[in-house]
Amino acid sequence: MAIFFHDEQGRSGLKNKRIIRSWLKEVLIAEGAEEGEINIIFTSDENLRSINKTYLSKDYYTDIITFDYTDGVRKSGDLFISMERVAENGIKYACGTQVELRRVMVHGILHLLGYNDISESEKNEMREMEEKFLQMYNSDY
Repeated sequence: MAIFFHDEQGRSGLKNKRIIRSWLKEVLIAEGAEEGEINIIFTSDENLRSINKTYLSKDYYTDIITFDYTDGVRKSGDLFISMERVAENGIKYACGTQVELRRVMVHGILHLLGYNDISESEKNEMREMEEKFLQMYNSDY
């Protein structure tokens, strides 16, 4: 299987797709999972808000929505990412768009791995895992 990138109207500006793909595979392996078919779709704020409203009955902007189609250890799903949210958060957190984009992608992968971010303790664990895997990216790639 594979990780695919879908870029609506050239929104992502994603650099080093091959390296990002390898890194995300390593995240899955580190968590004892196998790669299924994972689609990462870069889209607009309005499209993601519409998806949020239609499929999750939530009427607000968000940076990512993950649809999980996992079958056992083989992780599959669709990760819809708002590039406008990513760009804003890259400025807000002073990390830049590319770092924030990697954070959001690994966040979606973590959801496929079974991590949640509903409670405060879950949010903290998710942040720790994001940082761990961002460090992996920074040291290995």
